[in-house]
Amino acid sequence: MDARVLVVEPIAEEGVQLLRQAGARVDVRLGLSPRELAEAIRDYNALIVRSQTKVTAEVVRAGRSLQVIGRAGTGVDNIDVEAATEQGIIVVNAPTGNTISAAEHTIALMLALARNIPQADAALRQGRWERNRFLGTELRGKTLGVIGLGQVGSEVARRARGLEMRVLGYDPYVPSERARVLGVELVSLDELLSQSDFITVHTPLTEATRGLIGEEQLRRMKPTARVINTARGGIVDEEALYRALREGWIAGAALDVFQEEPVTEHKLFALENVVVTPHLGASTAEAQERVAIDVAEEVLAVLRGQPARYAVNAPLIPPETYTFLAPFLTVAQKTASVAVQLCEGQLGQIEVEYLGEIASHDTTPLRAAVVKGLLAPISEEHVNIVNVDLVVKRRGLHLTERRGPSHELYANLITVRIRSDGAITAVSGTLAHDGPHIVSIDEFWVDVPPVDGYLLVCENQDRPGMIGAVGTLLGGFDVNISFMNVGRHQKRGRALMVLTLDEPLTPEQLRAVRQIPDIYSARLARL
Repeated sequence: MDARVLVVEPIAEEGVQLLRQAGARVDVRLGLSPRELAEAIRDYNALIVRSQTKVTAEVVRAGRSLQVIGRAGTGVDNIDVEAATEQGIIVVNAPTGNTISAAEHTIALMLALARNIPQADAALRQGRWERNRFLGTELRGKTLGVIGLGQVGSEVARRARGLEMRVLGYDPYVPSERARVLGVELVSLDELLSQSDFITVHTPLTEATRGLIGEEQLRRMKPTARVINTARGGIVDEEALYRALREGWIAGAALDVFQEEPVTEHKLFALENVVVTPHLGASTAEAQERVAIDVAEEVLAVLRGQPARYAVNAPLIPPETYTFLAPFLTVAQKTASVAVQLCEGQLGQIEVEYLGEIASHDTTPLRAAVVKGLLAPISEEHVNIVNVDLVVKRRGLHLTERRGPSHELYANLITVRIRSDGAITAVSGTLAHDGPHIVSIDEFWVDVPPVDGYLLVCENQDRPGMIGAVGTLLGGFDVNISFMNVGRHQKRGRALMVLTLDEPLTPEQLRAVRQIPDIYSARLARL
């Protein structure tokens, strides 16, 4: 293999050796400044980084021979993926290498909390023998609540079952069958918070999960409950957690991640019922070795012209097919995103229907866009044509596809149907001259243009004054309506009112909409 690979952050030697054994010429140059990196990258075919190096658009454009950027780890927020895609550079990562280490660290922190191990260790080192002071609690028979049953959350659940714990899970995107296999009882978030003795979060940090555990959630927990966060700083509101621990709302907390990192001074550190570690979830020799080997294998696959298991971007399809389907990718993603947000209850079977000329093409790119839309509200996971089937399998999604001729109203139509707790949520989208339009929701024909903001969907009785009642209420909330449309099957029957809003509604405001007479349901989605 005649390829040059530049490694700019420390990775395990096993990964470097794997590259060299394949014939690649590997240079390890640590501590490069952005300017130095932009100058150095010109003659390399591959770049490997961890989390500290910023791979900017300038660096990407400077890589005239660059074919692949490898991230030794999961997150790619330090890489300008859009710039890489524009340059035809594939970005790969190694998302599974840290899973076991992160899960084991979670269990270790739970045990440390249960038995007061750090506090007892510190006391004894200070010359105090205080057996009675550090009375602990057994894990057997206790209830662990796992928020997020992805890779790490699932491994934590398996280990907790081995400790003879009851495991509750909250993850609207995990099918019931997968939870059953894990030995996890799926419940609502409120049920999990109120019933669990230990609560651990394993979600990415997104707009939806920031502050997921705040004052309201902490007050719902048992006074004997303990909270663990090895996922991302910011998911647990640190200010609310400090109050909860000081005032006795809960018994303890263990944190491996923080809103600002690195951090050496924090008022939480002064509390005796807190266990802290400096983001050590992936800090094991085994995890570092796996990540290095995984990213090396991904880089080699791309350099050899083979499909990568964990490609973040760069769909590999014929140019003519991509040219035709490209405008519909946004339609597919938006349709799926709206459908999953409007879906109420546990995610079940998902059916995607393609009608029209799009159905005659390889719909893998459209499927990838649908899955990306389904996961976007709760996951940072990058989905594309290369990894869509792997993501579907790993997530345990039950996804089927149907194809058919053109619809009588639309030349091309994409419909996403989601079964949830016996109900079906169906959303259809198409491509118009100005972009993607949502044209049907739950069998009501509507028209939602391509605007940003939020979508309020109200099923109501079709009678005079309904539009005014909703508009007046929203005006009182100082929420601006940018567009409104109504779909109905017959006069004075059931109708569906859709409104695009410039601002989101709070839970209290959404409840107020539902309380308007003859409003049967009101749901909100981000566009």
